[in-house]
Amino acid sequence: MRKLLLTALLAGFVIIACKKKEDDVIDPGDGHNHSHYILDIPPGLPAMPIPANNPMTEEGIALGRKLFYDPILSGDNTMACADCHKQHFGFSDSTIQFSIGIDRIPGDRNAMPLFNLGYASNFFWDGGAADLESQVIGPIQNPVEMHEDLANVIQELNAHPEYPELFRKAFGSSTVTTPMIMKAIAQFERTMVSGDSKFDRVRRGLDSFTAQEQRGMDLYADPFKGDCVHCHTMGSTFTDFEFRNTGLDSIAADSGRARITLLASDIGKFKTPSLRNIEVTAPYMHDGRFFTLQEVMDHYNTGFHYPQNLDANLRTSVKGRMTQQDMDDIIAFLKTLTDYNFLTNPAFAKP
Repeated sequence: MRKLLLTALLAGFVIIACKKKEDDVIDPGDGHNHSHYILDIPPGLPAMPIPANNPMTEEGIALGRKLFYDPILSGDNTMACADCHKQHFGFSDSTIQFSIGIDRIPGDRNAMPLFNLGYASNFFWDGGAADLESQVIGPIQNPVEMHEDLANVIQELNAHPEYPELFRKAFGSSTVTTPMIMKAIAQFERTMVSGDSKFDRVRRGLDSFTAQEQRGMDLYADPFKGDCVHCHTMGSTFTDFEFRNTGLDSIAADSGRARITLLASDIGKFKTPSLRNIEVTAPYMHDGRFFTLQEVMDHYNTGFHYPQNLDANLRTSVKGRMTQQDMDDIIAFLKTLTDYNFLTNPAFAKP
């Protein structure tokens, strides 16, 4: 995590770490003042790097939130981002294995949950989008998902009775552009911070684990049992943001990260998801093949295969190392990562 943050800083990011003031204004370079918005980061999470070319503003976030919930971004104006990313499911797609696009065609990868995105880079299961701004347009243009042309989106937004003025307030110009759309939705997505689960409250001394939850946390970190911490780092984001082959198949049906890098060593590697809110984001894995946490535990205990580029941590893991009680305890711990306040926060709901 330290390495990630240092890299972000060297890339020209700025860290915002003071309390929001209602009368603060900033000039993001467009000659217009906007209301400065500063994230309230929960204790236990690091300060979030904010791109210098997309500072967070009240106006930009409000616009991004409206766009996130507006089906105007889809080809037939029937599907919004929020239709595949539902708040009470951690902004994942309910219990659906593959989301259905506007043409009633299912995708081939499970919709990833959306929270704590401002700490990440290389988005989607294969890392095909370099930053949060660029990931915005992927689903809009994807022919299986929202199946829309950006030129059509811009034309519709410019002709809309409300949007030109909202864009002017957010970016100083009423003429809508693709970068404005990307920046606005990215600003809203950066506000979607999750860090108030039972686990977090225990770490702050405000709650306590049950005996089973404590055993589960210990087993989660035990290198001879769960050994989950190499990929899902304990605390903070619960992910290392890396790409790994976790032995789902002997021969990968989906090339994963290799689709982007064209490297044989990346075949079958997918981004490590956060385990926060894991209780409500089923089904699991890039293809949604597991519908319960028990199935996930069974995979890592006895079910993983041995492809050539299997993650090194799994290659040395002993199959059958966990008893059923061990797995039950780890699942009990994983459920302490559910952030109910995040799942019901009206600031993230449809405006």
